[in-house]
This record gives sequence, structure tokens and C-alpha cells, in this order.
Amino acid sequence: MAWVFVVLAGLLETVWIYFLKNTEDGITALGALAMAASLLGSFWLLALAMRTIPLAAAYAAWTGIGTLGAFLLGLLVFGERLSPAAIAGLMLIVSGTVLLRVATGSGA
Repeated sequence: MAWVFVVLAGLLETVWIYFLKNTEDGITALGALAMAASLLGSFWLLALAMRTIPLAAAYAAWTGIGTLGAFLLGLLVFGERLSPAAIAGLMLIVSGTVLLRVATGSGA
């Protein structure tokens, strides 16, 4: 269950990043509330996960999911493009996250 918390925390990280990006044109009360709620939810779920998952693995997976989410948001929602080198770097982050999951075993 702890890994489910990490994944959900990473997805919530992507949500608050979306609202943060939208503050470029000014922030609304609803946007600020959504950003704060998703940020706090992300931290809370990560804290729950770290009760059973080693800190390094949980944090690396959380940031990896957030990085992947930010990439997908930039690409699909905001029309941003990445260089081939940046895409290769992202693939390394995802691979490292998978390796951390395997290395910590399925008992957590």
C-alpha cells in the first residue's frame, strides 16, 4: 500500500505544478486553494509512504513521478518541447525509479 501512496503523492505533485504554472497570468483564489491542497496532500501521502519505504527510495520515486508528470503536462497541456537529450534524461529518471522499486522489494 505504501507504493500506492508514493504514486498518488507523485500525481498530486503534478497537480500542484499545473496550478503553479498557471500563476503566470495571475493567481485566483480557487487556483491557490487547489495548489495548496494538492501540495499538502502530496506531502502527506509521501509521509505515510515513508513509514514503511526507505526514505531514499520513496523520495526518489516521488520526484521521478513528479518529473514525468511535469514533462507530460508541458508536452500535452502547455505545448512545450524537449530536446532528445532531455528526453533521454527523463528515461533515466524513470528507469532509476523502477530500479528503486525493485530494490526495495514488494513487501513495503
